[in-house]
Amino acid sequence: MMTEGTVETDLKSEFKDAGINQTMHRIYLEVKCNVNILTPYDTITETITNQVLLTEGVIIGNIPNTYYNLEGLNSEQMMEVIE
Repeated sequence: MMTEGTVETDLKSEFKDAGINQTMHRIYLEVKCNVNILTPYDTITETITNQVLLTEGVIIGNIPNTYYNLEGLNSEQMMEVIE
């Protein structure tokens, strides 16, 4: 196997829910490389892409005194829960 040209890199960032008022932040390095695979009968060109996790952190916000899951309730039912 031998590389063809240069290696391309790109930084990727991802935010993901990690609980009540917490967010997971991940930073990846995406590496893309074109390679030639040499065989006795043919040369095959492939692109290989891989992600490497560089850092991961949890951003913590203020936690509320109360928490309501109001999903699936209509406006009248929400008012009954709040009162």
